[in-house]
Amino acid sequence: MVGILVLVLASIVGRLLGFYVRGIDAYAGYAMAAASFLALAYAFGHGDHIRVTLVLQKLTGRPRRALEIWCLGVGTLLSGLFAFYSIKMVWWSYTFNDISQSNDATPLWIPETAMALGVSVLFIAFIERLVRVLAGDPIETGSVDTDQRTE
Repeated sequence: MVGILVLVLASIVGRLLGFYVRGIDAYAGYAMAAASFLALAYAFGHGDHIRVTLVLQKLTGRPRRALEIWCLGVGTLLSGLFAFYSIKMVWWSYTFNDISQSNDATPLWIPETAMALGVSVLFIAFIERLVRVLAGDPIETGSVDTDQRTE
């Protein structure tokens, strides 16, 4: 986030002083994408992802637990596929020396690596949560402070 701030400020100052740093807008975009993807697992761990609770709030007991486990399983599967294909995309971008279409000509594997890393960590977080719930941990909803958890 600090990188985005610095890049945007450099762009503004550059316009005011009459110079242009090639690719600065693209780098701000890369930093924004990296910040978004690298925050996915943290947000998941604190229950800050958007959840559809319309059906879940109507269920209690075993049916709710079964649906929650099913949702965690689907989330694990989808995040695993996303991680796999993100890593594959980074590999192909590196192999074919794919560069950005903007005037900075950045090798695309560099910004794509942050996305692949963020989604891979999210996949690991899903696996960890699914295993813990299957082992008997309570299902947490909403934002949870780990120091105030009661079990």
